[in-house]
Amino acid sequence: MASSRQFAIVTGASSGIGYHLARECAQHGFDLLIAADRPEIRNAAEDLRGFGVEVEALEVDLATGDGVDELVQAANGRAVDGLLANAGHGLGKAFLDQDFDEVRDVIDTNITGTIYLVHKIARQMRDRGQGRILFTGSIAGFMPGSFQAVYNGSKAFIDSFSFALRNELKDSGVTVSVLMPGATDTEFFARADMLDTSIGSGKKDDPADVAKVGFKAMMAGEGDVVSGLKNKIQTTLASVTPSEMLAEQHRKMAEPGTAKKA
Repeated sequence: MASSRQFAIVTGASSGIGYHLARECAQHGFDLLIAADRPEIRNAAEDLRGFGVEVEALEVDLATGDGVDELVQAANGRAVDGLLANAGHGLGKAFLDQDFDEVRDVIDTNITGTIYLVHKIARQMRDRGQGRILFTGSIAGFMPGSFQAVYNGSKAFIDSFSFALRNELKDSGVTVSVLMPGATDTEFFARADMLDTSIGSGKKDDPADVAKVGFKAMMAGEGDVVSGLKNKIQTTLASVTPSEMLAEQHRKMAEPGTAKKA
């Protein structure tokens, strides 16, 4: 990539919110390096090239240090104007019934791989005195996630971490934002084996709308944005509701067998 356009890295960009974040970048003239752990990332790249920007796709496991290193190397030293750290996935069912290798993968993808990538790219941004970072957090981070405990815990980490990093980087020229969506119409619930739950079978937000809100917040340098009025109300209520009550409410949404009848 040798163009004079701005350059963004978007992770988890093969589908869902990540694809639409990459699409927002492309529509606004960013060249792209997009990554995901699925071969569909190449199809996404082909679509995004239709906006007249350069797009490189990388199929890589960002739950591993080697995968993150490979992604950073793929940028070939080009200055990163936007890092959209969206890669992540969920895991349903009771914690003690989950396979611990899958538990570890959620943590390694949502937390360890994410902050390792940010550690590498944000250092470069700080040295240059400019750059934008957008984390995809979740309103799940506001609630103890019964039957989704590890995922919600990982998003609570990201929601909190983003504000700590934002404060550390104030006056550096680097902004840090976090997008906090609610249930969104993506492959998330199928991949997390949660289609038999109330939240998995219920109405969800449009990922294109969610991405538009997140991209706008990143470009404006806002600290956080919750997409959707219902989700904003839910997070406001969560801040004044006892954790035990929140956990029980989440159980009603995420316990297997609670799927809404058509």
